[in-house]
Amino acid sequence: MAKKPLVLMILDGWGIAPPGPGNAATLAATPNLDGWFARYPHTELEASGEAVGLPAGQIGNSEVGHLNIGAGRVIYQDLSRISNAIDDGSFFQNKVLREAMERLQGTRSSLHLMGLLSDGGVHSH
Repeated sequence: MAKKPLVLMILDGWGIAPPGPGNAATLAATPNLDGWFARYPHTELEASGEAVGLPAGQIGNSEVGHLNIGAGRVIYQDLSRISNAIDDGSFFQNKVLREAMERLQGTRSSLHLMGLLSDGGVHSH
């Protein structure tokens, strides 16, 4: 079989959505891209939700895409990893967390677990 060139073209932030008045990608004049798509085989990759280690329906972002593109498997993101660990109980078996809780028992002290909270879904949840 003859060797043929292969191009991995990542259109970071491009997105695939139905044509419409709010879809800048389909409204833009893209003669080169349109020509390549007409002449060469191509495919689309899932870049959000469970396909990239996020909860179903959660939008992806550049960091998530870059972590997953060459991995050959789903790289679970912190939100999914923590949620899954709480769901299956392994979060509460974490050695460092358990040691911290044991140290505080009987001391009338508090253990504060901190994180970012918002409905933004990019850097906090």
